[in-house]
Amino acid sequence: MPTLEHHKKQAKLYLKWHRERYYPVAAVIGWLLPRFHDLSDSQILDHGFKLADAQELVARKSGFESWQALKEGLQTVTDHAATDAAKPHLAFAEPQLFVSDIVAACNFYRQKLGFETRFTYGEPPFYAQIIRDGARLNLRHVDKPPLAANSTDDLLAATIVVDNIKALFLECQAATAPFHQTLRTEPWGARTFIVKDLDGNLICFATSAG
Repeated sequence: MPTLEHHKKQAKLYLKWHRERYYPVAAVIGWLLPRFHDLSDSQILDHGFKLADAQELVARKSGFESWQALKEGLQTVTDHAATDAAKPHLAFAEPQLFVSDIVAACNFYRQKLGFETRFTYGEPPFYAQIIRDGARLNLRHVDKPPLAANSTDDLLAATIVVDNIKALFLECQAATAPFHQTLRTEPWGARTFIVKDLDGNLICFATSAG
């Protein structure tokens, strides 16, 4: 597993990226550090950001509340390494969708599905991240998306788990979101509905089957 030295180097790299105004790092800072939540990406990059902030960012990204907690956690793992081998932990997933127009795609997800644009990158933009609560989707520009918008194939691009799916379905319905499948109960117990975006990507919203 990563050593303390590795985490120190990672913190210094985040600090360097912030100083160089590397926009993708602003998204990570705003997501993981509560005091930056309400700032835009530009405001985050204009804001003071010290090594201690970068260390806290690394700690939270690794699942710890603070840098000190991370160091103590690493020591605990080291102490038990002989009898309990560390297992990899998958923190979260960020599906990547291929779209023909980043701006149009961001507007679609904002207007129809209630997402916010976390950042766009490039001029003109060729990459973006959109977020809503804990859900994050990365958008990548391609001249020709793999699936046509009128495709009849039921190939899901992403599945997002929802607590109150009926309320979300009604919200999307009111926003005239283009449904590929309306709300229904699946044979395995989950309730799902599917929206098709401008480029034919199918986004499934589902409850847990358990």
